[in-house]
Amino acid sequence: MQNIDLRGKRALVTGGSQGIGAEICRKLAVNGADVFINYYKNKEKAKLLVSEIKEKYGVNAWAVYANVANSRDVAAMFSFVDEKGEVIDILVNNAGSETINHVLDMTEEEWDRVLNINLKGPWLCAQQAGLRMVKMGGGVIINISSIHDVVPRKGLVHYCSSKAGLKMLSKCLSLELVDKGVRVVSVSPGAIFTEMNREEIKKFGVEKFQKWIPSGSVGEVSDVANAVAFLASDMASYIHGADLYIDGGYMNNTIQYDPRPTRLEK
Repeated sequence: MQNIDLRGKRALVTGGSQGIGAEICRKLAVNGADVFINYYKNKEKAKLLVSEIKEKYGVNAWAVYANVANSRDVAAMFSFVDEKGEVIDILVNNAGSETINHVLDMTEEEWDRVLNINLKGPWLCAQQAGLRMVKMGGGVIINISSIHDVVPRKGLVHYCSSKAGLKMLSKCLSLELVDKGVRVVSVSPGAIFTEMNREEIKKFGVEKFQKWIPSGSVGEVSDVANAVAFLASDMASYIHGADLYIDGGYMNNTIQYDPRPTRLEK
């Protein structure tokens, strides 16, 4: 069986200092890729992850600052990548923001903030990465979306709208770049335990999620990272413009009642 081999590749993961992003950085590194870890607020976490990756996996890693919603920051981030060798084989657009707001009370500023991070940011980064990938003959762009790119949720009109846009952005990017050797795909996680939301999920009630999710469990960050590593590899070379939902079947179970008659076991 072929193994995931990313040796000789260089990856940039936005929002890579914690949570799903940090685990993606680890998974790419363990399979041989050098990793640029983008951070916005968590510089110390990014630096610690750089040290961990270098020590454990023997590859290169760098922490690089950028607010992905700011075009000047994004340009500076890619200039930093250029300084390290002008190579970017893998871009993972993972940085995102989610807040709870009633649709009637949401401010224009909050709408713009979330849309800028979740949708404008991936476009800015994909454009910069795409220019470099086309020049070098190919690459992979992986956008981290959410099941809420198709499943609506109360309190998240801005978030859901941004992820729906990201889903279409991925398909349009794929259509435009496929003939230039650049693959673009999206990954849409469901309920995933992270260091930031684990206690929140527990407070809300893990048993509720276990009932709602057909597989019976909340996902782990490794579930997402494993899929990203596969999609970044040559094993996924024929996958273009696809959406991969990693949710334990959650989005297929929006109807909670079961009208089936009781079935007698034979």
